[in-house]
Amino acid sequence: MSSPPYPFPEPEERQRAAHRSTWISVWVNIVLTVFQMVVGVFAQSQALIADAIHSLSDLISDGVVLIANRHSGKGPDDDHPYGHLRFENAATLAVGLLLAVVGIGMLWRSAERLQAPELIPTVHQVALYVALMALMAKELLFRYLLHVARRVRSTMLVANAWHARSDAASSLVVALGIGANLAGLPLADPLAALIVGLMILRMGWKFAWQAFNDLVDRAVDEDTQHAIRECILGTPGVRGVHDLRTRKMGDMIWVEVDIEMDGQLTIEAGHAIAVEARRRVMADLPVLDVMTHFDPV
Repeated sequence: MSSPPYPFPEPEERQRAAHRSTWISVWVNIVLTVFQMVVGVFAQSQALIADAIHSLSDLISDGVVLIANRHSGKGPDDDHPYGHLRFENAATLAVGLLLAVVGIGMLWRSAERLQAPELIPTVHQVALYVALMALMAKELLFRYLLHVARRVRSTMLVANAWHARSDAASSLVVALGIGANLAGLPLADPLAALIVGLMILRMGWKFAWQAFNDLVDRAVDEDTQHAIRECILGTPGVRGVHDLRTRKMGDMIWVEVDIEMDGQLTIEAGHAIAVEARRRVMADLPVLDVMTHFDPV
């Protein structure tokens, strides 16, 4: 498995990065939502109004991320002995469901407009300029958020970054639809809104399904499991590994494994080998903890 682009950061660093980047996203989306909505109504562009609603959903998404980021950094307590990291999985699920609902709403509205094409107005030219401006702003925001997400290795922030990219893609479709409407194709504007809705629905389903599987203890991918197994097998004194089990806790991994060792070892020596195997795994991979069981061979 290829090495990650960045070392896994401390929880405090991840929280600070998530907080700062998300607030930047909040202010960008506030400006875009207001501007697109006002101009969309003035210019009579259904596609631009749909894009404004998408930007508004980004604001709600940012709020979910901020709340989850605040809670996921808390340590274990009596009610949550494994910590609060799964707030991140729950937040990703919420963002995905939000995207799906927004996408369905856009599809419904666009279908209504397409059923009455004679009522579709020609949009004002200013709508095209605003759509292009929004496209540039959202693409820059996506690149910034994805850079931060990869640096701190947060799937929650990756989901939020791709939410911004879906906004950028929708703005591109909107700009093309408005341009075609101005060129004499009135159906292009509601068709652009329809395509945006489909894009948002697909993205929402993807994130919601992934987060749902993490919440019901789906194992990590085969490459990561192989890396964990090889790390343990590389520990001096380990004869074999079996019953390796993994599950996601936020962006971290909880590992349980049976380690085979020489049956003639003392309890102290076997414990030392297990501790070293645990240390190696947690040093090399985003693993929260490793629960080991010693099997003599």
